[in-house]
Amino acid sequence: MDLGIDGRTALITGASAGLGLACAQALAAEGVRVALSSRSAEKLAAAADTIPDGAITIPADISDVDERRIMMGRAESELGRIDIVIANGGGPPAGNFATTDFEAYTDAVDLNLLPAIDLCKRFVPPMQERGWGRVVAITSTSVREPIDRLILSNTARAGLTAFLKTTAREVAGDGVTVNSVQPGLHLTDRLKSVYEDPDVLAETVPARALGDPADFGRIVAFLCSGHARFLTGQAIAVDGGATRSLQ
Repeated sequence: MDLGIDGRTALITGASAGLGLACAQALAAEGVRVALSSRSAEKLAAAADTIPDGAITIPADISDVDERRIMMGRAESELGRIDIVIANGGGPPAGNFATTDFEAYTDAVDLNLLPAIDLCKRFVPPMQERGWGRVVAITSTSVREPIDRLILSNTARAGLTAFLKTTAREVAGDGVTVNSVQPGLHLTDRLKSVYEDPDVLAETVPARALGDPADFGRIVAFLCSGHARFLTGQAIAVDGGATRSLQ
């Protein structure tokens, strides 16, 4: 299927590995010119080598306002415009209500809420003017079912989901879609580093398998396609059926 996005441009944060890189690879395979951002210049260079037609790499800590805004300016300057934004970032530290200090919530919001809002404020208005744009944020299934000991992630990502839903309704008439995707367990390098035998986790998933990051990237690419113009304001779980919530 031709997704109709050949020649479009995309900025992907958290793109040096894992699901962020998978999204960049899937978009590039559809002819999208991509800019990758993450903290590590070395990892970004390695990530860019996996994209046949090359990629722009912009090291930045998205939780730092100044670094983030310099990165956004560079991406816009080097690509000419930003048609697609994939907002992705790592998670904050684990903890529960009793063990998490108040100050930690500020750090979590700076990492998992405010960067995506800033990206939208910068790039959505020009998308509206052009009559076409796509925003996809990678969040977590914790938005549907809070995960024990991840109170910071649960809180910040739920706030982001509310922001995206509200924004989606405001900009839908201008040809801009805004969605989020909630990954379940995927076989990423991160998962492999945490679990000695990650395949054992597959037994906890109704699909009896861990997610393939490449498949996840292709789902995100479809959300960015011309065919998905009527799909907006949604928070989509990609988890092999693991979450039990009805919505």
